[in-house]
Amino acid sequence: MNALERYDVSPEQAWFGTLVAGVVAIVTGAVLFTERIYYGFIWQYFWGPVFADSEGASCAAYFRDTGEVVVNPASGCTGLSNAYVAEPGYTTVSTLGYVVVLVFMLAGVYLLIQRIDLEPFEDFFFALVPFMLFGGALRVVEDSFVAAQRADLAPAIDFPASAALISPFIYFTVFFVTMAALAVAKWLEHSGRTDTYHYPLGALGVGAFLATFGYLAYLSVTTDYVLSFPLVLVTVVGLATLLSVAIYYGVGRYRPAIHAGTGLMGLVVIWGHAIDGVANVLASDWTGAFGIPGDGYSAKHVVNRIIIDVTQAVQPAWLTDIIGDSWTFLAVKLVVATAIVGVFDRTFIEENPRYAIMLLVAIVAVGLGPGTRDMIRVALGI
Repeated sequence: MNALERYDVSPEQAWFGTLVAGVVAIVTGAVLFTERIYYGFIWQYFWGPVFADSEGASCAAYFRDTGEVVVNPASGCTGLSNAYVAEPGYTTVSTLGYVVVLVFMLAGVYLLIQRIDLEPFEDFFFALVPFMLFGGALRVVEDSFVAAQRADLAPAIDFPASAALISPFIYFTVFFVTMAALAVAKWLEHSGRTDTYHYPLGALGVGAFLATFGYLAYLSVTTDYVLSFPLVLVTVVGLATLLSVAIYYGVGRYRPAIHAGTGLMGLVVIWGHAIDGVANVLASDWTGAFGIPGDGYSAKHVVNRIIIDVTQAVQPAWLTDIIGDSWTFLAVKLVVATAIVGVFDRTFIEENPRYAIMLLVAIVAVGLGPGTRDMIRVALGI
């Protein structure tokens, strides 16, 4: 901060300048060293996986000798010495890259919300929850595009426009939608049309979610490539709610200090990650029990895959046949979410309300968003 003051540079200017410098450096490197920087790094770890995901492919490969990008090459996705291969999902490299971007963007969001009156902050937190559900449902819309392609039909939106609905770009899409809704809600408050912006903001989020979910429900009724298994929604929401409420009130009875600072926000944190955990378990191991066609869904996140791999290594095969191998992911989710809630004590939240709320929103979003996507995706059989 002293260095910024010495040169009369505001934190906002420093953040924006860093953003511009980073974008220029990446674009320059990609132009000057297209094969190595663009295809060997940006495409292989970031853009290529999104492209492969949009095509519903196992992988996409950029062949260095011909300069051609091939989806699901006949020679397979492994052992290609003359190609950069991108697979849907996350790798260690992409995960670390996204973490760096997330931290940087959170700093920018923090600088932004410092200029906006968001009190009471707890109401602001709850008003944003519907937008996390909206983000998860919006991601399933892109899954429906892939399902349409598999049925030899044209998707409603083609790649690369559909990339706006695929992780990680969908987080930016949902962010801009949320900011637009916040602007409308604040305008309604300032114009005297409502006493507080929280209710219209939450209502806009609910509307966005219902409109998106309604579109998916419409596809399940009018098409053959989107199915309907409503019991999945009931099961995931029911189990996640039961587990999170039991943990919340159990902790409140024996260790009340853990969520003394967050209150009901702590319950939402645990519930959001319980949704993610239960949806993953159902998608990985229990689709057959619901009559959903196919062999289930595989984990795309690095941490999820590691947890499942460790479970497979230590859990007896006979037990895996009975309960599956993804239940430990749910257990880890619940333990970590509860521990995170304990970090946000009353003093921290009272002294840093904007910062604390921003972090809590981000923590819920990275659980509830993907969890909602997995839950609805499985419920629609796509």
